[in-house]
Amino acid sequence: MAPAADPSGRSGSAADDWRRQRTEAAAHQQRELDRQRARESSAARALLADFVARARERGLAPEPLRARSFDGSTTYRTPLTGWYLRRNRSVAVGEDGEFYVLSVPGSVLGRLRGVSVEPSDPPLVLGKGGRDGESIDLADALSLVLDGA
Repeated sequence: MAPAADPSGRSGSAADDWRRQRTEAAAHQQRELDRQRARESSAARALLADFVARARERGLAPEPLRARSFDGSTTYRTPLTGWYLRRNRSVAVGEDGEFYVLSVPGSVLGRLRGVSVEPSDPPLVLGKGGRDGESIDLADALSLVLDGA
């Protein structure tokens, strides 16, 4: 009986070596992507911290933040206050300087008690990968809020 061949046409230990190399390459690529995301989040956190300080200096009052159900039909109270970064109120920066994605699963109990939203790693581009015209650099979004647009 012949050894099983892998998709590359190799057999036996050559196939095992190929699979091991591909697994190592994929793991290396994932580590690099994670490092890049961490660098971007770190830079975005610095922008958010600067924004909060400047907003306070300018007397820009934070407002209660509301989360929206995934289908967009219902809003929920949250214990958070801060500034919305998009007109559709889907993301915000809290007074604590954290970045929040304000989407939650629908919940009857949430309508009564409110919901909690956990902070997320902030991106440098809001809406990245979305449709044309839906993405904006975080720095530009923060400037628009500071300038009252």
